[in-house]
Amino acid sequence: MAAPALLAAAALLALAAAWLWDYAVARHLLRPRAVGAVFRAQGVRGPPYRYLRGSNGDIRRMRMRAEADAAALDARDHDYLRRVLPHFLAWKDKYGAPLLHWFGPQPRICLFDYESVRQVLWNKSGHFAKTDAHPAILALLGKGLVLVDGADWVRHRRVANPAFAMDKLKIMATTMVTCAERLIRECEELASTSKSGEVEVEFSRHFQELTAEVISRTAFGSSYKEGKEVFHTQQQLLALALATLLNLQLPGFKYLPTKNNRLKWMLEKKMKTTLTAIIQPRLASKGSGYGDDLLGLMLEACFTTEQGEKQDELALTMDEIIDECKTFFFAGHETTSHLLTWTMFLLSLYPEWQERLREEVLRECGRANPTADMLSKLKEMTMVLLETLRLYGPVLTMLRKPISDMRLGSLSIPKGTGIIIPIPFLHRDKEVWGENANEFDPLRFENGITNAAKTPQALLSFSIGPRSCIGQNFAMLEAKSLMAMILQKFSFTLSPKYVHAPTNLITLQPKFGLPIVLRPLDV
Repeated sequence: MAAPALLAAAALLALAAAWLWDYAVARHLLRPRAVGAVFRAQGVRGPPYRYLRGSNGDIRRMRMRAEADAAALDARDHDYLRRVLPHFLAWKDKYGAPLLHWFGPQPRICLFDYESVRQVLWNKSGHFAKTDAHPAILALLGKGLVLVDGADWVRHRRVANPAFAMDKLKIMATTMVTCAERLIRECEELASTSKSGEVEVEFSRHFQELTAEVISRTAFGSSYKEGKEVFHTQQQLLALALATLLNLQLPGFKYLPTKNNRLKWMLEKKMKTTLTAIIQPRLASKGSGYGDDLLGLMLEACFTTEQGEKQDELALTMDEIIDECKTFFFAGHETTSHLLTWTMFLLSLYPEWQERLREEVLRECGRANPTADMLSKLKEMTMVLLETLRLYGPVLTMLRKPISDMRLGSLSIPKGTGIIIPIPFLHRDKEVWGENANEFDPLRFENGITNAAKTPQALLSFSIGPRSCIGQNFAMLEAKSLMAMILQKFSFTLSPKYVHAPTNLITLQPKFGLPIVLRPLDV
């Protein structure tokens, strides 16, 4: 009996090996050749495809070389492309635009013109879906609103919309201010112990901690301590994503118990356990309401139909609710903390704008803690935040893929080809933003986003079109409240220790932090 069983097992292994071979040849050799030929026939070029690895090895080498070779930039040099996206810069110079490159075996076309980008992002027919997320990114963000498509996206968006309505955000502004007060008091105490009255503070780290506190309290209310556990777990997953994003991804590899996979599974389980412990008691207390934080508002929407009637069944499954929590938690602290960091950097660099904003804050808010209504009147603050997002937006690229063969202008794009939108390149397009595109000039937004450039709605930091970021009002309100409170209390300059080295850590960050010298205004 043993021999037939062994023969059957051997036959199954042979079949599996044959399938894997056919799959590997089709996916990693034949399809790349075919797709490459389609684009070459249209005059689109790019780096050569390398079996299994695609362009990943080239990207890794160019990034490492850029980090090693590039000296720190002058603080007023805002053209950091050679540091953070050196591969796109080199390939665009060599091959022109658009260009074709490879993420492993996946073809990706990189767009550098606004017209093509607008066609992709404004498409309302669902022809351009989100690309399949890397396993580490999926573990970090969950398959929430940022990554779902089609009918699932419509369902998720309907549930999330009420939580980000402006009347709800105004209530949350009080929580934002309360959290900011702690940072202000800490800085005041540090300054009081200094003979000069000045104190150096590393704001990049402080802003990360502060925005984690804000999202923990606004998202999870009384469960904010558990929310901060989610923050620490996501930081570990972010580090893992950074380490593995360009690694070779073989079929089935994500299921093998490698060291990185085991760590990822452990962190995913920990985050799911924490979030489940927060969500389950809310679901059990529906008779007394779900709470007025982001989670409570989302759960309320889960039990409400599109017509506003109550329903017994959840609009989202438990796993989908957990994924939404992952998404708005990560986006709510990671991107906002870097927006605050780069705003602080630019206001330190341009004291005339720091003073203009301080005068505006004192005029509209006085010395009192700002309210949402006060913050809505800060026009120049809005201009500075938008210009910061243009020059130092946290998100560097956006990804889409056509669900069928599509045309973008004269360009024919095969189904499944990744479309990558390199935001910093577009934000420095002099034909769109003018000859001063590399300079800090908040006045370009004096008449709003629509009229800031020659192309309407050219600012891509929150995306544009039907899938623009649902949390943009939350982020802007939080940034305004924190910056207003700092401007009320302190003047500030860059520390001599600051080294201007923007770096790509999935989001755009200052490599060596942001040391700032604070001076209380009453000193």
